[in-house]
Order: sequence, then structure tokens, then C-alpha cells
Amino acid sequence: MIKAVLLDLSGVIYVGNRVLPGALEAVARLRDADLPIRFLTNTTRTAKQGILEKLRGMGLEIADDELFTPAAAARDWLIRHKRAPHLLIHPDLAEDFQGLPDYAEKAVVIGDAGKSFTYDSLNAAFRAFDGAEFLALANNRTFKDQDGQLSLDAGPFVAALEFATRRKATVLGKPSPDFFGAALESMVCAVEDAVMVGDDAEMDVAGALAAGLGYGVLVRTGKYVEGVEVSVDPRPSAVVDDLTAAVRWIEDCRA
Repeated sequence: MIKAVLLDLSGVIYVGNRVLPGALEAVARLRDADLPIRFLTNTTRTAKQGILEKLRGMGLEIADDELFTPAAAARDWLIRHKRAPHLLIHPDLAEDFQGLPDYAEKAVVIGDAGKSFTYDSLNAAFRAFDGAEFLALANNRTFKDQDGQLSLDAGPFVAALEFATRRKATVLGKPSPDFFGAALESMVCAVEDAVMVGDDAEMDVAGALAAGLGYGVLVRTGKYVEGVEVSVDPRPSAVVDDLTAAVRWIEDCRA
């Protein structure tokens, strides 16, 4: 029985600054069914407050504690492990790391830095690895950009630093089981009773299922590419046209 819903944002509810057709109504249907929802995003070009304001500007009111971001997870990790960050991130994300203690030990933190990915910034991060931990906010290969085309996400740049340092990054966003687990813990929901809805077959859906979620639904919006569902393991529980169809699928499962 599905008792809670995890929703991706970009590619499921909106693309760029455009709300996808029926998405707001679909979220309202989930709320009307008294299904608790958490919104999980791997977006790392915008601070959490900026994401909340963007959603509210689109007509989607969500509470601060309903939104889970990799930057928030990284901030918690840094405080818990008493590490100060060397940041390779987008300038608009910097506010999520303000006010951290200046611990003696360091961690290199990489997100989707956009145009801030330069040789100098990557080389500075590489040189900071002496004794530092390696944190990746997310490891997505691509995202659907505002021009409607796929663009490089953080994953290729994470891979470059992994290759250069011969070290594996700790990924804090999707598909980290801890990221899904934190969202479910906030709803007091058993992992097998939750469904993840996303447009990324690898990070959203296969990642959720590998983390133990009972259901993973892939939508054919956002970055979806025809046939991608057969290239991932585990495969999605369902592949549907959009969030509206995903909500119908969830309702049918609960009937």
C-alpha cells in the first residue's frame, strides 16, 4: 500500500520556468487524498529559499520541511563531521553554506557550478584534496535546460575529479539511500510503502528502488528519452506520460 509520495521537481512539475500541464492539479489531488508528499530535487544551481520562491511563483505552495535538497544534506554532513567546505558550486547556491564553523579539517564540495566550472576552479578543487573528504551534491549526467535542450549536469565534472584524485565521491543527493531515507523519516513512512516519481530513470527511479522504496514511476517529461527505462536496473514499476498519469497510477494502486 502506497502511504507517501516523493516527487522530483525539474522535469516533473516544471521545465525551466514553465509549469508542466496538469502538474499543479496532480499535486493537489495527492494532497486531497491525504497522502504526505516530499519534494526531492538534485538541483544545485539555486539555493533552497530560491527554489521555494520559484515554486510559489508558479502557484505551488510547499512548506520548507517538505523540500529536500543536496545542499541542505551537505550542510548537515559538514556539521556532523566537523569539516569546513572547499566549494565548487554555482554562485547562487553559496547562501546555503553561509555561517558554517571554520573547522580545521576540510571537505571538497562539488555541485553544478555552471559557468563557474573552469580549469582554474577545477584545479583549485583538485589541489584542496590533501586530507579533505570528497562530497558530490549530485551526480546526474544531464538536465533539461531552459532552452529545452539537454545540458551537462554535475556528474561529468565529478567524474573528472574522481579520475584525477583516484577517489570516489560521497553522493549526498539522489540516488543516495540516505537522501531518500531522510525524506521518508520526516513522514514516519516505511521505505516499502513509498513511491518515487521522477523523469530521471537512473537517479530518481532506479535509485529509489535500489534504496528499498516499494515503487518507482518514470514520467515521459523533462529529460526522459524513449526507451531509457530498459537500460536501468531496477526497472521502473511503471512508465507514464506525466505527473497526472502518475497520480492516476498511484490512485489505482491504492484502490
